[in-house]
Amino acid sequence: MNFKQRSYQEELLDRDDIPFEDIKRNMQELDFINTWLGGHDITIKGFRALAGKRNKITVCEIGCGGGDNLIAIYKWAAKQGLEVEVIGIDIKPECIEYAKENCLSMSKANWICSDYRHAYLPNKPDIIFSSLFCHHFTDEGVVHILRWMNQNSRLGFFINDLQRHTLAYHSIKILSKFFSGSYMVKNDAPLSVLRGFSKAELDTMMKKAFEGEGKPDYSINWKWAFRWLLIAHNKNSMA
Repeated sequence: MNFKQRSYQEELLDRDDIPFEDIKRNMQELDFINTWLGGHDITIKGFRALAGKRNKITVCEIGCGGGDNLIAIYKWAAKQGLEVEVIGIDIKPECIEYAKENCLSMSKANWICSDYRHAYLPNKPDIIFSSLFCHHFTDEGVVHILRWMNQNSRLGFFINDLQRHTLAYHSIKILSKFFSGSYMVKNDAPLSVLRGFSKAELDTMMKKAFEGEGKPDYSINWKWAFRWLLIAHNKNSMA
């Protein structure tokens, strides 16, 4: 395995011929992994860093899948007395329909079936984020995502995604082999690691995204288990 460069091998999740029941099983297992390996905790940390001490906020996730990340934020915010309106964007109509059913407990939720680049947002959300989304794209695609998130958010954006690391690869390959019932997870989980990032790569993409214009203030920090949390504060925030 070559861990020095990102893999661009297609994941099963990115194909158009996978039955939705298989995608649904994949999303359910990813929610379990995010819950027990700290992925949702990282998402909440990114949200907290941008939300500050506000008592009302709008948060948007691109590539929202079944909405589990938004549920995690919503539940945490409810415990803090923070009023949250959520927006989920996903290109797959089946995912949006599943998210609507999966997230009935959220009183203020809007679901948009669209490529994120063409999504209509009448008002800028305070925060935009993605979780395990960017590694599905080429470097150029990630640069576009960074620009779009910055242009369409009031306070800023954050990314929760994978570190490309040999230990992460072999660990998830073993875990998914013995504990997953989804052929998609068994195939895509280790491949996702190979499509993940180094810190230097994310830093380079940020610099490229905002070359010739004012970069947002940002940080890139390693989180367990083998994740990067990139948080960018919008300098032009209206807050």
